[in-house]
Amino acid sequence: MVVAPLTLSSLAVATLLVAALPFLIYRRLRRPLALNPRDAITGIAVFALFAMVIERALNDYVLHRNEATATFLSNPVAFVVYGALAAGICEEVGRFIGMRLLLKRAAAKSASATGKGDGTALTYGLGHGGAEAWLVGVLVQIQWILFAVFENRGELDGYLSNLPTDSVMRIHLILASLTPQTAGIFALERVAALVFQIGLSVLMWRGLRAGWRGILPLAIALHALVDVPAALFQAQLVPLAAVDGLYAVGAVIVAGLLFRVFRRPAVVA
Repeated sequence: MVVAPLTLSSLAVATLLVAALPFLIYRRLRRPLALNPRDAITGIAVFALFAMVIERALNDYVLHRNEATATFLSNPVAFVVYGALAAGICEEVGRFIGMRLLLKRAAAKSASATGKGDGTALTYGLGHGGAEAWLVGVLVQIQWILFAVFENRGELDGYLSNLPTDSVMRIHLILASLTPQTAGIFALERVAALVFQIGLSVLMWRGLRAGWRGILPLAIALHALVDVPAALFQAQLVPLAAVDGLYAVGAVIVAGLLFRVFRRPAVVA
């Protein structure tokens, strides 16, 4: 079993694109929007803590360690609702806390934080979404690319000798199913996720600056709504093509709104 060179090349190109995109956007807009790297670092830290630690620990307990909740969530509809809300609550509470800290820091530097434009939200979103792109996408894809290289060399079984036989066979089957289209789907999903994270960051930032108390519930609801198609696919209720189509359309709409926001001469709300 060999992974076709075209497939392997497509995976590598898609991975490089996703890996570089947050940095390219930041570099392109750093001077025009006076972006501050500390805002991106805040976004990275928030995603790492709230999504990779807190949310994963919650999912592990609810879906695996607690028999009662695991049985209840075996129902596809319950799983979709839980999965979307868990992601929305964990990430948006983290975003809310992180941006509150950024707003307080901005206020401490001047008598008013109202002059602090949407560049902070963009930079935070690049950090939050970029961390997601790398931790959930790029690093995983690099692992599959390495598996494919070992497979083509006939060395994969030896490399995975510490895994159970059924796990090794599952990896072989996944590698056999990889195609150039798989690489395109990966790139589409990760780019769309980055766009959504930036959009949610701008929304949260503007809501906090306006002092609107309903911004956190709204952000949670919107984030959960974004995660519903993926949860439906995981529950095997809708096909992947439908999910990716929705994400592509949604990302184009959000990207268009973001272009309108950051194209204005004065980037303030």
